[in-house]
Amino acid sequence: MKIRVKLNTLGKLSIGLLLSLAISTASPWGGEVPIPNPPKAKENVSNSQKCVEPLDVMRRNHGLFLKHYRHDTMRHGIRTIQHSLVNCIECHVTKDTEGNYPSIKEGSEHFCRSCHTYAAVTIDCFQCHASQPEKSSE
Repeated sequence: MKIRVKLNTLGKLSIGLLLSLAISTASPWGGEVPIPNPPKAKENVSNSQKCVEPLDVMRRNHGLFLKHYRHDTMRHGIRTIQHSLVNCIECHVTKDTEGNYPSIKEGSEHFCRSCHTYAAVTIDCFQCHASQPEKSSE
């Protein structure tokens, strides 16, 4: 003999809420993940603007800018410098206290990795592109 239990909507919501609460409190990080503090850029674009776009725009849309730039370069042969990954790296990847550039593969000191690790975002840019500046602009 089988016993069937039917849950009403309120019961389902209660169970879902309890499960999500249990999962969130059992997290291995427990809310203690430090917010990233990426290295500051080497120089400002101008006296009134720090980056090629306002900071809030870059934080939200830098991935879209890079994808659009890649598409224009690869498909149409259009190369500009405003949203170029090379220029981002030249300006934002800075040397550590020992005078070395941080590795994109290890640690969280690399400008890109500091935020992408925090956001659990995997980037593949550096499978082809250099993750360290080519010129010595410091």
